[in-house]
Amino acid sequence: MALSRSLLVPISIMTLLATMDGVISLALVSSMVSFLHGAGGGPFMVAYPDGLNFLLAGEPANLVTDQGHTTNAAGGTAVVLVGFGGLVALLLERRSRKKYAKSSRFFYLWALIVVLSALLTLSALIYTFIETGRTRGSIDLAIAAQNPAPAKYPNGRWTPENWYDAVLRLPLVGPGDRNVIVRDLRLMRGWRWNLIPLFILGFILAALVLLELWRARKDRKANNTSPSMLATEGIAAEGK
Repeated sequence: MALSRSLLVPISIMTLLATMDGVISLALVSSMVSFLHGAGGGPFMVAYPDGLNFLLAGEPANLVTDQGHTTNAAGGTAVVLVGFGGLVALLLERRSRKKYAKSSRFFYLWALIVVLSALLTLSALIYTFIETGRTRGSIDLAIAAQNPAPAKYPNGRWTPENWYDAVLRLPLVGPGDRNVIVRDLRLMRGWRWNLIPLFILGFILAALVLLELWRARKDRKANNTSPSMLATEGIAAEGK
């Protein structure tokens, strides 16, 4: 089986790109987790119209983080199973084709993992954008003042991105708090939007892998058919 005709080279390139984007996704989500356990935990000093300031807890009572866990799973799968697993699968595939002229079983297993990884990323993408859209809102300043830290803001459900976006719309007293939130809010939005290229890369990789399996199977059938056809033609020639 001629390796020059195969799609293993573009598959290798797409595997590398998907792995790199998976690393970016993991890094962005990790930065959010670090922020939540650090500066994001607050409390933040907020100015109230009556002239009395109050402390707002850094997190609301109903903080939704499942979309972050799902995104982390998608990124981790892209790095470990698709990336490192792909390195092993591609090495074994080249060896199997040179030695046995057929695909390795591990390559078939990896192909299944690639498809499942793309579906997981798609699920994370849909879930994250839906959850983010459902939890948008504003913080009621009066209710927040009635529940100063260490009490947590009781109303609504919030993703970290939407919560800190709402916090920025409050009259924060400390300029340092605002600067920190603005910086980390960009990173939170970054990992949400990064799910789009992560899915696109995963989808293209899955398509290439499936196309390569189909192409290799077609070539094997052609190689197996050619000798039998030659033998049949030889017998027919002898009969004449």
